[in-house]
Amino acid sequence: MRPSFHSLATSVLMLAALSWAPPARADESPTPLEDNRRITLGYIEIAYELGSLLDPSLQPGGSSNVRPNWFVFAPHASRTGGQGMLGAALARRMIDAARGQPSLSLVHALDRLGLSGEARLGVERLSLELMVYGVPLDAAASIASLTRAMNGRALVDPRTFGTTASRFASLYWSAPAVHPLDKAEAMVLTLEHTLHEGNLAIFTDIGGSARLYLDWRRGVVGEVTSERVLSEFSLQDAVPEESRRAYEYGLAHVNDTPRPHEMANLFPGMHWKSLLVAAFALYEEARRAPTPAERDAFIALGNNYVAWREQHDMAQPVFTPAVPHLDEVSRSAFLEALTPMLKTDFGTLEWTYTDYAYSQPDRDGSLLTSPPTEYSWAVFWDRWTGILYAFDQAYGAPSALWTMPEPLVDPTAEPANGT
Repeated sequence: MRPSFHSLATSVLMLAALSWAPPARADESPTPLEDNRRITLGYIEIAYELGSLLDPSLQPGGSSNVRPNWFVFAPHASRTGGQGMLGAALARRMIDAARGQPSLSLVHALDRLGLSGEARLGVERLSLELMVYGVPLDAAASIASLTRAMNGRALVDPRTFGTTASRFASLYWSAPAVHPLDKAEAMVLTLEHTLHEGNLAIFTDIGGSARLYLDWRRGVVGEVTSERVLSEFSLQDAVPEESRRAYEYGLAHVNDTPRPHEMANLFPGMHWKSLLVAAFALYEEARRAPTPAERDAFIALGNNYVAWREQHDMAQPVFTPAVPHLDEVSRSAFLEALTPMLKTDFGTLEWTYTDYAYSQPDRDGSLLTSPPTEYSWAVFWDRWTGILYAFDQAYGAPSALWTMPEPLVDPTAEPANGT
C-alpha cells in the first residue's frame, strides 16, 4: 500500500527537523530561534497538507500554480521573523564580547559581528551615523547590525537614512539603562521579544487551529463540504452562527472589488475563531469550485479572513502592549524605525515595504520626507494594507511561494567567536 500524503510529508519534515536540531538542553527552555525553526517547519507541513486539498497534483516538496492559501505565506513570514531574531542573537553575542573587551575600532566591531559584503557596508554606514548622534562605538554597531538581513536599499534615499538614524538614536537615548551597552541591549531585546512573542502567538492559535481542522478532516467519513465544516467542525470560542454569517457574506461578496478586508466593520464583535472556521469553509468551497477563477477568488477571501485575525488579534497586542515592558524601549517606536527596511522573501518573490509605500499617494506631500518613513508597522492599518499589497503581488506568481525557506540555526548553541 502506498504511504499517505500526510505520512510522507510528516516524515520529510521530521527528518528536516532532526537534521537542524541543536544539542538537547534538558534544563533549558527553547530559545527564540529554536521555537522559530519548529514554527517554520510546522507551517510548511500545514501548507503542503492544505495545499494538496486545493491542488491534488501537489506533492511533498513540490510546487503549485494554484493561488496560495495563507499557510503558504506563513513559513516565509516566520523565517523573516527568525532572521530578525538571528540578528538579535548575534548582536547580544557581540555586546557580551564588548563587555569583556571593547572593540578597538569599528572594523573590529564589524568583524565580531561576522559581517561581510553589502550587509557590512550598510551596517557600517548606519553605525557611523549613530556615532554622530553620540552613540558609543560598540553600542552603535550592535544596534545597526539589527538591520543586517533587512532591505538596505531603502537607506539609499538620504531622507530615509537620516530619519532612520535619528529614530534609532532617539530610541537608544530613551532606553531604560545607564551604561551604553545596557542601552543597546535593551533595543536588541525589544526586537527579539517582539518577534518571538508574535511568532509564538500566531502559530499557537492560527497554526494550532489549522492542525485541529486538518486532523478533524482526516477523520470525516464521506465527502467534506463547506456545509459540513460549518455544522460539524468547531474551535474553542468559535460561535457557529458567526461562522455561518461570515461564510455566507463571503459567498455573496467573493468577487467584490476591492476584496472584503475591513472585517471589524463587516462583522462587529465577531470572535476571531469564528472567522477562522469560515475561512476553512471558504477553502473547501474553493476546492469544489467549477473554474480556476472562482477557486482563486475563494482562496483569496479565505486568506483575508485568516490574515485579519492574525494581525488584528494576535500581532497587534504584541506590537503595542497595554503595559510597557520595563527592560525594553517602545515597541511601537522601534517598529516605526524599522518599517522602511522591512522585506520578506516569499520564495523567489521579494516583497518590500518601500515598494508598497512608493505605490501609494504621498501622505504629507512634502519632498523633505520619504514615503516609507510616513508609515509604521506598529499601526494596524499601515501593516494591513501593506500585507494586502503583498498578497496581490504573490497572486501574480503563485509558484514562487513553494520555494520553501530553510529553517534557521541558533548560533548561541555554537562556540562564540570572542575576538
